[in-house]
Amino acid sequence: MSMKMFFTLLRKEVLLEFRQRYAISGIVLYVFSMVFVVYIASVKVQPPVWNVLFWLIVLFASINAVVKSFVQESGARQLYYYQLADPSMLLLAKIVYNTLLLLVLSGLAFGVYSVVAGNPVKDAGLFALVLLLGGLGFSIAFTFIASIAAKANNAATLMAILSFPVILPILLTLIRLSQIALRVIQDTSYQRDIINLLAIDAILVTLTFVLFPFIWRD
Repeated sequence: MSMKMFFTLLRKEVLLEFRQRYAISGIVLYVFSMVFVVYIASVKVQPPVWNVLFWLIVLFASINAVVKSFVQESGARQLYYYQLADPSMLLLAKIVYNTLLLLVLSGLAFGVYSVVAGNPVKDAGLFALVLLLGGLGFSIAFTFIASIAAKANNAATLMAILSFPVILPILLTLIRLSQIALRVIQDTSYQRDIINLLAIDAILVTLTFVLFPFIWRD
């Protein structure tokens, strides 16, 4: 019953995205625009700069993609979901959907960025793992903050303010791991950074599932 509810809620997220194609189209346009601006501003991008700019593009694309998770649903619709669905299943469906969406956007950004600014990645396996961890971390953090920000009138501004201290350690760890994948720095003990990243994700997931039922009930 729970898994059936989960897949039903996940399907609902996908259908909502396809019905509001302007949202995902705007995010894709944003990614292409940012990559083009980087290309025009600096034809030859050095690997350290390439790395930082890439994660900034992914970060702001992620904010724009996830901020609508709860804002796009009216109060009446949320009350309807509250009567039918388990809040944990609703939250899990949104986190899984946002993770898949951010992975697609990250892959798209990497592909376009590599075409116009070159591909300095030396360890493709590690970089793919970093992209996966980044999509998961951004999805968990932004989904939880979006659920809080949706209760305020100016959700986008509140989300940007609340997300800064939460997302900063994740972003810095992702940049460091990417630097190792690009051979910008040499560090054979990068597994420690991966464990730290997974620990941050685990803490955020625990907090999210503990607090979300109270936030949703409000």
